[in-house]
Amino acid sequence: MGRDKYGHYVNEEGVTIEVHDDSRGKTHTNFYDKDVDKDHKSVHVNYDADSGEYSTNNNVDGSNDRSTGKCYLTTACMKNLQESFDDSCYELNILRWFRDNFVSKEDIRHYYEIAPSIVNAIDQEKNNDQFYKYIYDNVVSYCIKAIENGDYANAYSRYKSSILSLEETYARKELQNRLVKTLKRKTV
Repeated sequence: MGRDKYGHYVNEEGVTIEVHDDSRGKTHTNFYDKDVDKDHKSVHVNYDADSGEYSTNNNVDGSNDRSTGKCYLTTACMKNLQESFDDSCYELNILRWFRDNFVSKEDIRHYYEIAPSIVNAIDQEKNNDQFYKYIYDNVVSYCIKAIENGDYANAYSRYKSSILSLEETYARKELQNRLVKTLKRKTV
């Protein structure tokens, strides 16, 4: 991955990624299918850190989407790895764009149901910084590189298998503990 004359990230196939903040402090991430100086197709992600709202629009199929949602695991990793957390960092912008354009609604819904439990369980671990570094290196960073290279199927596969593995390892234990506590309260 290199950079063009504007400082945008460009992969070997010419896919270009641009990230910038506007004068109002809103973050914009733009994906171009080739050199931005040539006729191109593009997808744009606009993010408002104050409200947590973002929108996507593209000139590929003309669709527009506005939604809210948190990238729980990536946010937890970034909070753990950065001195000062930036909710509009490169990793979160790329993964939000990917989620909005390539992840099925069912997988998104499942992620939002289970991810808070995964993060909560990891937060309870003694050396949780090591867990977050592992997730960053083997899921977040891996998916970012695959996305930058246009290998969306590989990014999706890693994302999905990782969520299922993390769910089994972390969330199941927390959910079982919650269920046991609920049952104990009901029997008392």
